[in-house]
Amino acid sequence: MPAGRKATAGPKARTAGTVQTGLPWWALALAVAAFAGFFALLASPASADPGPDAAGAGTVARVVAFVQLALGELAA
Repeated sequence: MPAGRKATAGPKARTAGTVQTGLPWWALALAVAAFAGFFALLASPASADPGPDAAGAGTVARVVAFVQLALGELAA
């Protein structure tokens, strides 16, 4: 940097004592996406209980069984 120039952080640089009061755009977008996904899951006609007609163990059941096995091995 040349000796006569002073470094600046740009027009949006905060000075001592200033506080940012607005939310960034992605904070609102993230909240909207999370609630939209939650309400889509609530409105889904799919049931969490597969019932006796389900073929084989689901992915979640296999993960739970693996975690139980791993915790059993750690406890032994």
